Amino acid sequence: MRVYNFAAGPSTLPLPVLEQAQRELLDYNGTGMSITEMSHRGKPFMAVNQEANSLLRELMNIPDDYSVLFVQGGATQQFAAVPLNLLKNGKADYILTGNFAAKAYEEGTKYGDMSIAASSKEDNYTYIPDMKKVTFREGIDYVHTTYNNTIFGTRYTELPKTDAVLVSDMSSCILSEVVNVKDFGLIYAGAQKNIAPAGLTIVIVRKDLLGNASPMCPVMLNYAVQDKNDSLYNTPPCFPIYMAMLVFKWIKSLGGVPAIQKINEEKAKLLYDFIDNSSFYTNNVNKKDRSLMNVPFVAPTEELNAKFVAEATANGLVSLKGHRLVGGMRASIYNAMPIEGVKALIDFMKKFETENR
Repeated sequence: MRVYNFAAGPSTLPLPVLEQAQRELLDYNGTGMSITEMSHRGKPFMAVNQEANSLLRELMNIPDDYSVLFVQGGATQQFAAVPLNLLKNGKADYILTGNFAAKAYEEGTKYGDMSIAASSKEDNYTYIPDMKKVTFREGIDYVHTTYNNTIFGTRYTELPKTDAVLVSDMSSCILSEVVNVKDFGLIYAGAQKNIAPAGLTIVIVRKDLLGNASPMCPVMLNYAVQDKNDSLYNTPPCFPIYMAMLVFKWIKSLGGVPAIQKINEEKAKLLYDFIDNSSFYTNNVNKKDRSLMNVPFVAPTEELNAKFVAEATANGLVSLKGHRLVGGMRASIYNAMPIEGVKALIDFMKKFETENR
């Protein structure tokens, strides 16, 4: 029996996608072999790679003057790849809205003059700084943002005002809501939260930003090299790319990103409304900045938090323990989490509250 998996990543995948992958595992598309066994240079996989690229372009309305790259190393590797590819004047500004944003900044300081333009660390990252009040230094090469904050449960609802290249880590929210790709010079995202198994990272980069990598940039982190080789410079993460293709097809079948955004908004509203109307559970995030994907909440005591997680697990609601930096619980309700899962969680929360007051 499958459980409702609220893990922050690797996370739940759509059941129809898993079932199709199961059917095709031994014989993909009449090749007589698994997608995990075939050459990445062969026509069957190259067709998968191209279809995944085309589907993502369609779903996100990615303009022709942007490249889509499928790379390895996770979003964390992009913390170094971004400055190594984008720094011309040697400096950039970062907005710190969570743990991963802070790590991106720390990594960036190895390669240039990095500055913190704004931060919500003093309030344990429970809000997004007011973009109208954020100012940036002259002559910077880019501004780095983390669009959705997995650990702390916040998201941007307004973008920074800057003439510099806008970079965004969208690992935990890509394809969950409509974004205008043209607002960004570069978007990157680890796939293991909303798209595919761990191992694939998506990079969407404006083509005029290619070809300026630092001489110290390793070839595997060089966007221009990956683009020139259609993300096939070396053996790519073949199975995650294949799974991403299936997930892209699944999203398209639902009506695309606008349709899935409506579903995500409905799921989030159900959960937030229940928490807000409860005198037992608390969500400390500024309401305007609440994430659609990651919902942290706490019970009145640490003992009750631990009891909640244990009993929820016994009831088929798993991976609800909150991150150590926040505590309590966290429900990650990514695209693949059905609304029935959110309703089942709320039913359990009601029961737990009644029994533990």
